[in-house]
Amino acid sequence: MSRMPECDKVLLVQAELDGELDAAAAAALAAHRADCPVCQAATAELAQARALIERGQLYQKMPQEVRRRLTAQLAAARPRASPPRLRVVRQWWRSAASFGLGATCAAAVALLVVLPRGPDLAEQIVAGHIRALQPGHLADVTSTDQHTVKPWFDGRVDFAPPVKDLAAARFPLSGGRLDYAGNRPVAALVYQRDKHIIDLFTWPGDAGLNAPEIGQRQGYNFVHWSQDGMVLWAVSDLEASQLREFAEAWRRSP
Repeated sequence: MSRMPECDKVLLVQAELDGELDAAAAAALAAHRADCPVCQAATAELAQARALIERGQLYQKMPQEVRRRLTAQLAAARPRASPPRLRVVRQWWRSAASFGLGATCAAAVALLVVLPRGPDLAEQIVAGHIRALQPGHLADVTSTDQHTVKPWFDGRVDFAPPVKDLAAARFPLSGGRLDYAGNRPVAALVYQRDKHIIDLFTWPGDAGLNAPEIGQRQGYNFVHWSQDGMVLWAVSDLEASQLREFAEAWRRSP
């Protein structure tokens, strides 16, 4: 029997889905996975399993006969001195398996343990912004010139991020960096309003949002929309009204 190929990075796939990798580690995993069939398969299987759990497709109502038998066996097992908990679990498992529910229950229990729900996209974006605020993490390229910032991303991401000069709207560009969100490398453009930092995360796609929508996580405001085939998320400690003003200035700028 042929053995399945192995990869010493496959455990990082689970860590990524749980939101436990920082931007650099996630970007490195994405580059590795592009050429690793083991990690590609693991990503697909874990994503499918999580989707099944979130849609509730692993749930089956227990038949009354099974419930009656389990109740009786639990009651009979309580007085016993030798590992009662293990004994009850084994008896319960045999009863469930006899009705064809064993595989479903096993999958549900295993996946609920292995696959805790990871952070949503808004939480990832805000976490990326918070990481960037640490000294030395804000920008990989520092410049107020869009014609300097935009070429810097060539070869670092698989798309050309739109970089706009919003100085006239009092949101000057100050640089950019490579970041990671939504399970892929993204471009993060850095703007300012007075002493407030605005991170604009962008990557190809269509979020189906022509008008910006605003929200909040961990005390930070964010606004997201899609435009010209790009998904855009702006996050800052600016007031929500000023962050929406930034989004509108971006949308109007050529």
